[in-house]
Amino acid sequence: MAKSGERKRALRGRAGRMKGGRGSGRASTGQVRLWGRHPVEAALKNPERQHRKLWATREGIASLDGELPPDFPVEYADVADLARLVAKDAPHQGLVLECAPLEDVFLDEVALGEADRPVVVLDQVTDPHNVGAILRSAAAFGAAAIVTQDRHAPPEGGVLAKAASGALETVPWVRVVNLARALEELAEAGYWRIGLAGEADAALADIMPTGPLAIVLGAEGEGLRHNIAAHCDALAKLPISSAIESLNVSNAAAIALYAVATRS
Repeated sequence: MAKSGERKRALRGRAGRMKGGRGSGRASTGQVRLWGRHPVEAALKNPERQHRKLWATREGIASLDGELPPDFPVEYADVADLARLVAKDAPHQGLVLECAPLEDVFLDEVALGEADRPVVVLDQVTDPHNVGAILRSAAAFGAAAIVTQDRHAPPEGGVLAKAASGALETVPWVRVVNLARALEELAEAGYWRIGLAGEADAALADIMPTGPLAIVLGAEGEGLRHNIAAHCDALAKLPISSAIESLNVSNAAAIALYAVATRS
């Protein structure tokens, strides 16, 4: 399979390390199963992925950009067989890939203090559709990484990867033990931390700095936890109509990332 470019090596950081362990224990220690053309194609092009097996229709193989290596383990199957390998009614598009989870990504080599590459911090956002969509927006607007707490985030998997549409392979995802400590590390690295909160007085555009920025978003309904909000330098809101109470967290992330990308 043709490579789309070399990825940076695995990143390291204190907030993600655990005593005697790899640092950010995954929700699943087994294999990851991905489906759909964009997630599978991106995973096949990712040199950091260890691939196990590809189940596919011939049409699915033909839809891929590039050629598989001659010895790549492929098992041809029909659409009904593939449907039994994935979540119910999942749009597999004739492609199901089993692979190893990505290697851990750590904070201190992601937080490089680049003003044009914000970091997105998610506080207990557990819906894989939302995290996948946020990864997709992060890729679209050039974010440096997303950061989640390991115990309160969805595992790497097919539903999330499908929502991310390939961005799972290109946007570093840092899983940390202590989210408050990660925010402290970002401050130490020169980041201004803005938490999005509907009750805030200031609008995001009015308080956005010109330097490195971390955007912090909480779960829908509950919002940011008090301790996480306390670790932000400022709270801000998006100027939405009073006709609607709030935005979906992935929509809010996309708007915030666009605002960062277009700030003067």
